[in-house]
Formats: sequence, C-alpha cells, structure tokens
Amino acid sequence: EVRLVESGGGLVQPGGSLRLSCAASGFTFNRYAMGWFRQAPGKGREGVAHINTFGSFQFADSVNGRFTISLDNAKNTLYLQMNSLKPEDTAMYFCAATARLAYNYLPPLNAVAYNYWGQGTQVTVSS
Repeated sequence: EVRLVESGGGLVQPGGSLRLSCAASGFTFNRYAMGWFRQAPGKGREGVAHINTFGSFQFADSVNGRFTISLDNAKNTLYLQMNSLKPEDTAMYFCAATARLAYNYLPPLNAVAYNYWGQGTQVTVSS
C-alpha cells in the first residue's frame, strides 16, 4: 500500500521560509512523479509544483522563482523549499504521486493526474 506523509508545515511571517517534506512508503515504482498541491478554504485544489524521476519539473506561475522542488529517489522523499512566502500562500499543502509513467513523462500539474495523496500539512503565512 502506498502511503505519503507530509511534514514541515507551520506558521511563518510574510517573507519567511519553510521546507515541506513528503515521505513515501510502499513505493516500488521506478518511473513516477510526485508533486505538491494546495487548497485554501473555499477554493479548489491547485497544483504548486511537481517533478518526475528524470528530474523534469514544473511550477505554478504563482510560486515560480520563490519555491524549489527536489526529489530524493533513494529515500523516496519529496521536498518543497518555500521562500519569500506571502499571505496568499496560506493553505493546506498536499503531497501527491502518480506512477507507471512513460520515459521522462511529466503529467499535467492537475489533481486529476495524480493517484496517491497524503493527508496534508497546514502552512499559514501571517504577521
């Protein structure tokens, strides 16, 4: 059974930084993508960033230049480094994964493209 567990969320002031981690277990796939999505109260789930096992990645325009994503294949752990945080970044952040991908394929940065989900970690940006 695939399990994704997020950590690293919290309260931070505007302009601050946080690093989210997502540990995957039960993962036996060798071609997969993992990503971060977020959902603010009253809003839909939006893609933040994702990366595949070949290192191809994509960011949402709203976070490009402020966030970085990395994947430790050996540890099956995904990271999201968030810098210059803004109040509008406040949301529940979810880790997601999808597997059995074609060579160097990166799916759309869309929740429907992902099969496995974590429970989420809250990020609050406020002074």
